[in-house]
Order: sequence, then structure tokens, then C-alpha cells
Amino acid sequence: MARLQAAVLSVLLCWLVVASAEQLPQRAYVSSAHPLASAVGIEILKQGGNAIDAAIAVTAALAVVEPYGSGLGGGGFYLLRRTGKSVDYQFLDARERAPLAAHTNLYRVDGVIEPTLSLDGALAAAIPGIPAALDALSQRHAKLSLADNLAPAIALARNGFAIDAVYQERAGWRLAALQNDPESARLFLHQQVIPQQGWILRQPELAATLSMLAQQGGRSFYQGPFAEKLVNAVQNAGGIWALKDLTDYSVKWRAPLIVSLAEQRQLISAPPPSAGGIAIAQSLLMLQRLPWQQAEPAQRAHYLAEVFRRAYRDRGLLGDPDFIDNPVQTLLARQHIVQMADSIRVDQATPSASLAPSPALHEGDHTTHFAVLDQQGNAVAATLSLNMMFGAAFTVPGTGVLLNDEMDDFAADLEGSNAYGLSASVANKVQAGKRPLSSMSPSFLEGPNDFAAFGTPGGSRIPSMNVLSMLEYLDGQTPNQWVASPRVHHQYLPDVLGFEPGALTLEQQQRLQKKGHALEELTRNYGNQQVLWWQKDSGQSAAASDPRGQGVSLSH
Repeated sequence: MARLQAAVLSVLLCWLVVASAEQLPQRAYVSSAHPLASAVGIEILKQGGNAIDAAIAVTAALAVVEPYGSGLGGGGFYLLRRTGKSVDYQFLDARERAPLAAHTNLYRVDGVIEPTLSLDGALAAAIPGIPAALDALSQRHAKLSLADNLAPAIALARNGFAIDAVYQERAGWRLAALQNDPESARLFLHQQVIPQQGWILRQPELAATLSMLAQQGGRSFYQGPFAEKLVNAVQNAGGIWALKDLTDYSVKWRAPLIVSLAEQRQLISAPPPSAGGIAIAQSLLMLQRLPWQQAEPAQRAHYLAEVFRRAYRDRGLLGDPDFIDNPVQTLLARQHIVQMADSIRVDQATPSASLAPSPALHEGDHTTHFAVLDQQGNAVAATLSLNMMFGAAFTVPGTGVLLNDEMDDFAADLEGSNAYGLSASVANKVQAGKRPLSSMSPSFLEGPNDFAAFGTPGGSRIPSMNVLSMLEYLDGQTPNQWVASPRVHHQYLPDVLGFEPGALTLEQQQRLQKKGHALEELTRNYGNQQVLWWQKDSGQSAAASDPRGQGVSLSH
């Protein structure tokens, strides 16, 4: 007994030494995809708010200044690091939910799938989660009131802001859909065309909706007169929402995915209904068995393609955990990881057709991500979405709420493949009240010495982008290098190794082709990462925004 007590005392003393050596972050950071949203987050931190307060404020601000990427009519995932007597990780699932009248043949006309029905208009919209998320975060963890945290976004919506080249480009991608909806055209276009840079986008109806949430709480969106207005508009436009869809909606607090890695680090990431966290975990665990750090660029790209190929193959087995039993433990079991890693050949690509088949998923890539770190060590990484750019391009008149088209993230055609060539996933079929599978994967890496947060928009490319950024971190690079690193991507099907313009030299491409890889140089760069880093022994902290976007990282 004396020896046991001495051992316990020794462990406690070691823990106290480690705890006392940990220095809180010297500076707080907000990293988001839009300068105005980052400034709003810093403003809330200066008012005495914590990371969760800032996350609420940034979410609302992005709904105003990035209507093409997220908003009250969308959903998302929030990963939280909470400090106190001990560190606690939490995951808030605010993913949209299929209407109760949804069914597997919802987008079939005369026996044939009509793709536009799940992309444009009211029938494409699932039940939004962001208003409920704002309320849940505020009630559970905020220091300031919901009204305080929404005030900056309300002012932005009411007073307006000058649009930029990014807004113009993204409105151009969805111009026809925006023109087809009178309310969206009135709000986001100028006389039916894309506005000039500097044009002031004012959204008084959205300001009023945010003010309602500030005064009455999140449930005011889902019940009463406002809910009736939403349902009537959707039904009049051919959608299938009912009041019960809104009153029944709730966010889900889920246990985050936590996986032990080498060097006493842990990956903390998104569980199902995200497929992204598991793909990231599998990729990192396989790479631990491969000499990726010593490999020259072409060989490293080969290793990446092979681990991504195997991880993405597995994601078609996943779905909403409230509807199916996800085989998470099996997919992360050591035997499975070892088997996959050992099947990778150093000198030859593995044809995807030679691997046991598994259905894949498709999703839109027009999303947003932000990250917050406060000076107490609380952190939030959040990935939010409307799915396609400007969502369904359907705005509910009188509300300013632009609805999502997340129903397109379900497997609409179980007998074929979607427009991206990905085969259908039975686990992700359309069902009443179900959440569609997603690749959104806000993630942390934490060890004894430091903490890092990762995340990005990008649809099916989100997990591979996060892994690439994490490898830069593991290689000792700076946060600016994490987000700037060249990107390559493989997702099992189609069997192609895609890469950003300039990411691979001609010589590297030739080496990969000799190994049997089919290559595709993409027409443009992709992704918009926002990352954070905190060195625990010094208290030094930093953040970085992807140079491919217009986001900024601000400190306080």
C-alpha cells in the first residue's frame, strides 16, 4: 500500500509540475474567412467574452458578409476545447435535417433523377441548424448575452458593407439561380446583374431576424409566427417543410472523435455524421507507418494518394448515427490500419478497382471555417455551410434567410452515381428526419507541449486538406506554411490524383505517372484554411489564414 501511495504521489507531482509549466496563451486569436468577421470576433473578446462568445459573434457576422458560404439558413459543426479544472472537448452537431416528408424518390421525376431539384429552390432545403446552435452555445458556455454577441452582426446587416471581388466571383457561379428567385435577386444582385465592387450590400430583413434571435432566443426561429412564415414560403415555392420539421429540430451534443497518435499527441475531430474525422484519423495512422518525412516530393505525394485512396474508400460506410450503426471502432482498429498501410507499395499506385468496393459520397464545396483561441486556452474550430454557393438560392421573403441546398448531400440516386462520378451510399440515402453525411471536420491536435486547430471548406477535399496542413505542423513548420502548402488530393473514386496548379513539377508528375497514377491538374486553387497554434511552455500563440482566400487572422 505504501508503494502504491508513493507511486500515486509521484504521478500527481509530475502532473503538477507539467500543469504549472503550462503557460496560457499570451494573445487571443480569431482566424476567419472574412476580415469583417474576424474583427467582430476580436471586438467580442475585448468586451470580456470568451472563445465561445467570439464563435457566436463570428458565426452571425459570416451569415451577413459571406452569404455565399454560410448563414442562418444553413448548418455546421463546432469543436470546442474548454478549460477549467481539466480540459474538456465537446462537439456540437448543428447539421441540417431532412424534412419529415422526405423519401428516397424525392428527386425522381418519371422514374429519372432530376439533379437540379436537390440544388436550386425550396425543395433542396433541409431544416437549418445555425439558429439553434447560436442558442445552445450561448446557454451552455457564453459569458456575454446572446444579444451582446449578435449586436455586431446586426449592425453589419443593417448598415451594410462594400462587396469585393470574391463576392462578385461567387455570385457569378450562381447567377442564373439567384436571378430565378425574386427575393435573392433583389438582395444579392443589382438590377439582375452582379454588382460592381464597392456596392453596399444592406440586409435589413436579416438584421430584423438576428434582432429577433437576440431578444427571444433561438427557438423563435423554429416556432410561432416566424416558423409559419418560413413554412408558408417554402411550401408556396414547391418545398415540403412543415411546422413539425421546425419544432422537432434540435442540435446534438456528441462525443468528439479522439484518437491517440505518436509522440503523446491526440487527434480530436468530428464524429459521424461527419465522415471527415475518421478519414483524417485513418490517414494519419497509416502515415505513421510510412517514411513520409524522409520522402522526396513525388514520393510523398504517392504516399498521400495511397492513404487517401484507402481512407476515402471507407467513408461510404458512414451515415447519421441516429439512423445507422457506424463501424467507427472497426475502421480505426489497429488491424485494419496495419492491413491498409502494409498494402501500399512504395513504387506502384494501387488501382482503386482492385480494392474492395465501398460507396462514396458527394457534397458541395462552398463552405466556411473559422477558429478562435482565447487567453484562457478555450478554443473553437467551426465549419459551417449552405452547401453550394448561395445555397439553394432561395431567400424567404421578409426574413433575409437564404436557405441551404444540403439535401443534395444525400445519396439521391441509389442506382447510379452523381454528377461528380461518385457511387451512391446506402448509409447516406434520403430519409425523413435524417442528417446528411458531411466531410466537414474541424479538428485539434494536442500534446504535452502544444495545441493546434485546423479546418477548411472544400467539400470532399476537406479531410485531405486538413491532413496536409497537419503534416506541415508535424514537420515543424509555421502556421503560415501549414495553410500555404501545395495541395494534392485522391478520393478513391474517380481514380485520379488531383493537384493544384504548380503543386507538382513536370518531373514530379512524370515520376508519379511511372508509378501508375492518373494525374489531373486542377484549373484553380481550392480551400480556405484557418488555423491556430499555442506553444504551452512559452505561452506563444499564432494563427494563419489561407493565402488563397481573403480571410485574416487577428489577435488581442
